[in-house]
Amino acid sequence: MAGVSLKCGDCGALLRSVEEAQEHAELTSHSNFAESTEAVLNLVCSTCGKPCRSKTESDLHTKRTGHTEFVDKTADAAKPISLEVPKVTASESEDVAATSQTEEMVVPEVDKNLLQELEGMGFSKERATRALHYSGNASLEAAVNWVVEHENDMDIDEMPLVPVNSKVEAPKPSLTPEQLKAKQHELREKARKKKEEEEKRMEREREKERIRVGKELLEAKRIEEENERKRILALRKAEKEEEKRARERIRQKLEEDKAERRRKLGLPPEDPSTTKPSAPVVEEKKMSLPVRPATKAEQMRECLRSLKQNHKEDDAKVKRAFQTLLTFVGNVVKNPDEEKFRKIRLTNQSFQERVGSLRGGTQFLELCGFEKMEGGEFLFLARDKVDMAVLHSAGSELDSAIKNPFFGVL
Repeated sequence: MAGVSLKCGDCGALLRSVEEAQEHAELTSHSNFAESTEAVLNLVCSTCGKPCRSKTESDLHTKRTGHTEFVDKTADAAKPISLEVPKVTASESEDVAATSQTEEMVVPEVDKNLLQELEGMGFSKERATRALHYSGNASLEAAVNWVVEHENDMDIDEMPLVPVNSKVEAPKPSLTPEQLKAKQHELREKARKKKEEEEKRMEREREKERIRVGKELLEAKRIEEENERKRILALRKAEKEEEKRARERIRQKLEEDKAERRRKLGLPPEDPSTTKPSAPVVEEKKMSLPVRPATKAEQMRECLRSLKQNHKEDDAKVKRAFQTLLTFVGNVVKNPDEEKFRKIRLTNQSFQERVGSLRGGTQFLELCGFEKMEGGEFLFLARDKVDMAVLHSAGSELDSAIKNPFFGVL
């Protein structure tokens, strides 16, 4: 029995003709071909008439179009293969050579306005050019109709090339005007959704970039503040060490002066063992000196420092308490005659959350002149006890505590 196909011995592909075998050899560099009695499949779609030459190709067509019915015409298409290369006459050879020399392939001219409209609908330039060319530049509807009918073509997104001066007649649309309008609407919706998705993706990327930059700025600020804090601590440490060295130099100088005076008076050098017991005496004298009472400003500063130390795990809460106390003091300074600014309900929920619940908050107000009244329900500052100097001092201490990042740290 004569062979009805050629089989590639390298990959097992079935080919219908010698020409297909030559193309296969050029693409794959396979050269081992033999005749086969196994026919190449010819499955024709019952719905659209598309031929499929393998089960894989028919499954792919079903997946794309939903068409499931195929007619097996393998036996009809199977013909014996002749391995002889067909002879070409001299005249035919000359005609082919002349045609290949004279024909120049170029991109066809299409309507630029229609091309822009198709690109605006979301089609690629290659697909839009191909659709306009093969629809004869008739109209936007004809181009869309061509895209709908050929959306499964393998080369639909390749730029068409045609011989110079060639003309292609516009095919008649196979869809009704209602179907074409519905398909156009569907394509526009797809293009719009694709554009919206791209815009959303770009917005997400921009938001991620913004968050990343924000985090980097915050981290840089934190590092800068940490370095500044370390620099200040190192400076204070250096100042303390310099002060200690200065005291030591003064002490040594006093010792040298004392020894010089004893030498001039003809007294023997002082025995170091006898000078040690004198230290407690000096200490007793120092302790016996009257202690200067702390000023109101120092008491306020110590109160605020104690408040921050007691709640150092929550800096935001401490800062809010300082700002609330500054508001109370500022209101009294600005409006000393207004009783509502000089009277605070201790049971008020907002006051308790901001100041009352923090140890030292109420004590600071009492240092400003506020007194408990009515069984401890209110803090009240009498008009005749408003001391502007004390209130200004309290405001300065609060302002320093808020702005100084190292307040209460040391």
